[in-house]
Amino acid sequence: MSNAAENSISEFLAKQVVNLSSVIGAWKVALPPLEKVAHKLFVDKGDPIGLGPRRQRDDKFYIASNVVRAALKAYDKGFPAVRDRMLNLFLKEFLHSDKGHIKEEFKSKYGINPPGFLTISPGGNCNLRCKDCYAASAPKNMPSLSAETVERILDEKYEKWGSWFTVISGGEPFMWRDGDIDIIEIARRHQEQYFLVYTNGTLIDKKTAARLAEVGNMTMAISVEGFEKETDERRGKGTYKRILTAFENLRNAGVPFGISVTATPENAELLISKEMIKFYFDEQGALYEWLFQYMPIGRGVEVKKQVPPEMRRNMWAREQEIVRKERLFFADFWNSGTFSSGCIAGARQGGYLYIDWNGNIYPCVFVPYWKDNINELYAQGKTLTDALFSDLFIGVREWQRSYNYQKAPHERGNEIRPCFIRDHHKVAHDLFIETDAKPGYPSAALCLRDPEYYDAMLRYDDEVAELLDPIWDELYREPVGK
Repeated sequence: MSNAAENSISEFLAKQVVNLSSVIGAWKVALPPLEKVAHKLFVDKGDPIGLGPRRQRDDKFYIASNVVRAALKAYDKGFPAVRDRMLNLFLKEFLHSDKGHIKEEFKSKYGINPPGFLTISPGGNCNLRCKDCYAASAPKNMPSLSAETVERILDEKYEKWGSWFTVISGGEPFMWRDGDIDIIEIARRHQEQYFLVYTNGTLIDKKTAARLAEVGNMTMAISVEGFEKETDERRGKGTYKRILTAFENLRNAGVPFGISVTATPENAELLISKEMIKFYFDEQGALYEWLFQYMPIGRGVEVKKQVPPEMRRNMWAREQEIVRKERLFFADFWNSGTFSSGCIAGARQGGYLYIDWNGNIYPCVFVPYWKDNINELYAQGKTLTDALFSDLFIGVREWQRSYNYQKAPHERGNEIRPCFIRDHHKVAHDLFIETDAKPGYPSAALCLRDPEYYDAMLRYDDEVAELLDPIWDELYREPVGK
């Protein structure tokens, strides 16, 4: 299956929207008929190009069209530079990429398709000390990548992979700078790329919002834990009010933004409630919501803080409603595995990798074990691409192919429990040991050797499988030859 097959629904919609200039500004009327055509072509008429079982094709249709809807909302509300980048970069490249020749050259040379994007944390410093976060116990003067290294990474991924999308994380990204260069200046210098920035939002004042509007190629995913009580409890008193001010500044400047949330047993139901959706999407103007279920590997490891299996099953049902009925751009990085054909770690085709402020290169933000360091690779005359072929990365991709990726519909493993390290912990644990992968921080080292943690994770996996596998078997699995 090619990258084109993976994105075909999005490409169809994007072609129609971009080519019909009259649609822009009247998209609420024009888009639904186009969506009906797309649904017939890619969902109702079988699967000649390998998008997966019918129910999965339906999932991909909804999330793809919801992304287009969010992008058009951003266009409607945007500052001129934002409108330009949304139309001529986001819709044309992300949904209708013209980088096929670069990807073909890469595959011809290396035997695999390149990853679609990467996440980079240029600095580890943060102005907050949130519970359970590494920054809460880390020294204030954390390491950082140089601007030269960041730009070299961006150039390489764009020129060699055909990758134009970059996620920025941290630490707090708006604290990072190298001389006169900060993260907004990086975006200004790389107008060929679009940046999603995970931020606590507290540093987005009017001046910063105005700069973001001027560069046009950035969107902010601002972290909240629910409403004021939940957010301030984890992030510090007064944080929520500063976030609301950031929303206002971004709205007034015409800069697109969404929210990022972390689900625990305490707040999971709130994060997907109608009250939460209405407030952030309808009243505050968020365009998307990224949901991360708590991962018990960071500071203060607590396996019991994971979303319980039964709650996770209920979340899946509600999240399907948000995407299918409320037509919002919403993704849960575990329950939404059918949108992405499962796990996207390990630099899989269309997937990604993660680079932290030390330069360590990880298969995923949630997989804190590494083999290569970007600073060392560059010092040795190598490239970022060399990191894709470590035994750790190869092992992740081999598991993906054995479990579900590109397999026939009747052979695919359950993609609503897709996570390599969380839903299939034994496989991940064994690979880390076999490849002698290096832990990114002390708690990751402890997790690797703690039998109680290991047993607890395996019990969690079994309980999740017991509840989620029947859903997969009933709704997604198709008989041979269908």
